Amino acid sequence: MVHSVTLRKMGGSIGATLPKDLAERLHLDAGDQVFVVATERGLLITPYDPAFDKAMAAYRRGAKKYKNALRELAK
Repeated sequence: MVHSVTLRKMGGSIGATLPKDLAERLHLDAGDQVFVVATERGLLITPYDPAFDKAMAAYRRGAKKYKNALRELAK
């Protein structure tokens, strides 16, 4: 689904308004935080923090490596 969004000046920034049907479909409300990521193909607007994915990947590596120690600490 492709939507055309017009950028508007908002104070010293530029903002975009999401169409109501798109916001409802994605369960987004006013005040929700989204992340804008510049990719090779353009801009990606996502509710998921890319840094969180990196942190979780690091956690998974550590949890796998130290699973016995973590199991003992959990007792």
